[in-house]
Amino acid sequence: MADPSLQVLTSMITPAVLISGAGTLLMSTSTRVGRATDRVRQLTARFKVLVSETGRLEPLAREEKQMIMRQLPRLARRSQLLTRAMTAMYIAVALLVLTSILIGAGSLSHLDFGLLPVLMAILGAGSLAFAALTLSFEMRLSARTTKEEMGFLVGLGQHYAGLYADREEA
Repeated sequence: MADPSLQVLTSMITPAVLISGAGTLLMSTSTRVGRATDRVRQLTARFKVLVSETGRLEPLAREEKQMIMRQLPRLARRSQLLTRAMTAMYIAVALLVLTSILIGAGSLSHLDFGLLPVLMAILGAGSLAFAALTLSFEMRLSARTTKEEMGFLVGLGQHYAGLYADREEA
């Protein structure tokens, strides 16, 4: 028969694996929040240039302003999704830590918490799954925005390539 203390420790460590995964996701999600915030600031600065007198004279300035105006609501949505995902991950970590505490406390005090630790572990894992799904939606939104911006840059490149071709023909 296995040592009961070892069984308790093993049971307490199991949620720690999920906590570790949540921690990794939290760090990468925090980076994504920073990137989204930086992108809003970049677009704001670029928009200010485009609405200035010299900026209005830039090739495709109107189209770029329109693209920026389409991107800002997406960035707001991305920030909302990232905030929601981080909240779910923090809840998951809290539930999983509480699961470990209940398992340990139940063993030390010889109290029977019944299915409460299992329920908390399931809720924690569910919260982690919700966060991962939310991050997948945010990633798709980010990719769509990047694709649109790349399309604009191709058009801008074609505009400039056309200018150079006209000069070479002259």
